[in-house]
Amino acid sequence: MRERGRTRRLLGLGARTGGALLRTRLGGQADWRALGEALFEGLSELKGPAMKLAQIMSQWDDLLPPDLAEELARLQRQAEPMPWESIRRTLDDHYGDIDDVFREVETRPFASASMGQVHRAVTHDGETLVLKVQYPGLAEVLEGDLAQVRRLMRLGRWFKVPQARLDALFEELAASLRGELDYHAEAAALARYRQRYADWPGLVIPEPLPAYSCERVLAMRHVSGTPLRELEASDDAIRQRIAQTLADWLTEELFTHGELHADPHAGNFAADAEGRLVIYDLGAVIPVPEARLKAMMRLLEATLAGDPMAMDSALLELGGRQGQGAPLALYRESAEAVSALFAPGEQDFGDVRVHRRLRELSPKVWAAMDRLQPPADTLLLSRTLNGHYWNLVRLGARLDMRSRTDPLLAWARP
Repeated sequence: MRERGRTRRLLGLGARTGGALLRTRLGGQADWRALGEALFEGLSELKGPAMKLAQIMSQWDDLLPPDLAEELARLQRQAEPMPWESIRRTLDDHYGDIDDVFREVETRPFASASMGQVHRAVTHDGETLVLKVQYPGLAEVLEGDLAQVRRLMRLGRWFKVPQARLDALFEELAASLRGELDYHAEAAALARYRQRYADWPGLVIPEPLPAYSCERVLAMRHVSGTPLRELEASDDAIRQRIAQTLADWLTEELFTHGELHADPHAGNFAADAEGRLVIYDLGAVIPVPEARLKAMMRLLEATLAGDPMAMDSALLELGGRQGQGAPLALYRESAEAVSALFAPGEQDFGDVRVHRRLRELSPKVWAAMDRLQPPADTLLLSRTLNGHYWNLVRLGARLDMRSRTDPLLAWARP
């Protein structure tokens, strides 16, 4: 019965979302605030893949209606936690009686997300840990939820996205969500990253503790820090140090190791008391092939050159732009909007003029979607990079992107 009720609620939320999209497509006005509130309340309680999809959507700040984006963003920071009794059962299933293992486990989580929540615990020896606990029954409802997400994604056809592209995007999303349930893989990623960045003084990655971990509980040594989303009003020097480290780390990940942290929401990052960047969650790490990176850098070079024909060729090389007729005017406007961040010298990521230009362009992007057709195998990568970009915006980063990218552009040339 519970699964049928869950399906009904997801279908109801999907119908409400579809109705709002249809009204705007027919020239009407949708109440995006009301829709966002309904999605927040429903998905916060249901958890799982549909909530994860909404969190991903919330990172597209420049494309969504502001009222909808604001409500969906609450899922990143205010999602209702699972009742302690349910979490306690999961812990007892693994540890036996948790009171035999821990002196204390905080019943109120300090972080709750779509697939699990995090509780502080203290061992009888006085060591403070964090326990990332998977929501009970999530593995059992995952495939049913994914079926409903697939139905929701069919709405993309209203924006002239071919079914084959939607199917490819769904498979990429489904693989990512299934991977997030694999706590053994996340523990291995934490260990790998700790070894990889052991000599980076500005970066902290929590230590996984296999002796306390299992299939549905990931234990890590506690690392305290101020969440990135709470740093906006903090000392500018700290924010710039964190932004610099974040940008350096992302560059190293992509261009040296061919990997990328694919869950960039702000709750996964923090600053510790020494002003170091803390990375809490490595449940989603994706490989990035060198050929794909080089093709994307060639698109960036064409964009910075303001060359619409070269931009079109680069999109074709990536596997996008399947329709007839290149939207050259849109390319020119996009190049003008993006190039500001890559002008010589230090550029301010908090400059609202750039964001305003991107938001103004979004209706034109959707209108040209039948010709643009971004390749499905770059959608997760693009979405991830967009999320990291917005983290730099939140930090008010000031970075010299031209000096950062010039060597990479040279590397990517045929």
